[in-house]
Amino acid sequence: MLGLKFSIIGAGNGGIAMAGYLAMIGYEVNLYNRTLENILSLINNPTISLTGEVTGKGKLNKVTNIMEEAIDGADIIMVTVPAMGHYQMAIEMTPYLKDGQIIVLNPGRTGGALEVYEALRQYNCNNKVVVAEAQTFIYACRATSQNSAHIFQVKNEVTIGAIPSSKTNHVINLLKFAYPQFIPAKDVLETSINNYGAIFHPAPTLLNSGHIERGAAFEYYIEGITPSIGDFLEKMDHERMEIGKILQINTLSAKEWLCESYGAKGKNLYETIQNNSAYKGLQAPKGLNIRYIYEDVPYSLIPMASIAIELGIQTPAINSIINIAELITGRNFYVEGRTIEKLGLKGLSVYDMHKIAQIGGIDKKDKKGEEGVA
Repeated sequence: MLGLKFSIIGAGNGGIAMAGYLAMIGYEVNLYNRTLENILSLINNPTISLTGEVTGKGKLNKVTNIMEEAIDGADIIMVTVPAMGHYQMAIEMTPYLKDGQIIVLNPGRTGGALEVYEALRQYNCNNKVVVAEAQTFIYACRATSQNSAHIFQVKNEVTIGAIPSSKTNHVINLLKFAYPQFIPAKDVLETSINNYGAIFHPAPTLLNSGHIERGAAFEYYIEGITPSIGDFLEKMDHERMEIGKILQINTLSAKEWLCESYGAKGKNLYETIQNNSAYKGLQAPKGLNIRYIYEDVPYSLIPMASIAIELGIQTPAINSIINIAELITGRNFYVEGRTIEKLGLKGLSVYDMHKIAQIGGIDKKDKKGEEGVA
């Protein structure tokens, strides 16, 4: 509905596209970015130009690197920073959050809403705040400058879940004018396990690491995902779906998801990717210091593998990508990432995992817990 005030946290590819779009269709939009130099152009000229499937210009209300200014008066806070920034972002927001504000992670990756909700509790957020996460980002897009973005395609459908889950439909109703593509998930475990970035990002990057490190120009999905890499991604995806099955979550295969989201079809995952017009023109990164490794391994694959261990599920394909990532980078992503312990799910039954995902770990008798962080 119009009249809502939005705050966009993060001025990267997604943040620029989302801020420009929401401003273009008539919302009051603030844009926050921690690094001032990356938004100086927008501070001087707070207008974002969009090209591609969505075309137009949006004028922002405010552009700032001060969190308090960014979220003051915002009804909905759309977080577009990479998942490695979610926890710290939540801590920075805590002193300034007000009753009724809604935080939406775009996307949460795996366990994002659980992590943010817990951070707000740990840092004594006493206001009734809803924390939601989208299962994936609404656009396939790239920022083309500080003041512009190209939207290759808007996804047809994106699931969203909230903590508490009783607020999911409320969040969707508020967003439906801007994003009618959002549909409800059972809870944030569903959005977390149906994290297709975990399948499409780290493995193609690492299996093309030589070309990427040399700075070779190629289309990331269309050329980077060959038939053999496509077969490997299907093995990873099967493991992800096995986790979902034990967790009693409705899952789609990556192939089915491409059809639902983009209308792409094929006899296998490789062919479906080749037939996805949204992926055409998306270039590979020019180096390996990118979020496809440093975000998607610790914040997508690690929580999946960690939950799988708890459930007694073998994930050799997922584990192999984690191992390659750690050997190449020299990092211990199990230490850095979202393990089942950090998500507060260790030692719980499947029923209790969903209970935490639905009410944030607050006892059902606590009426404040039904409404948000308390």
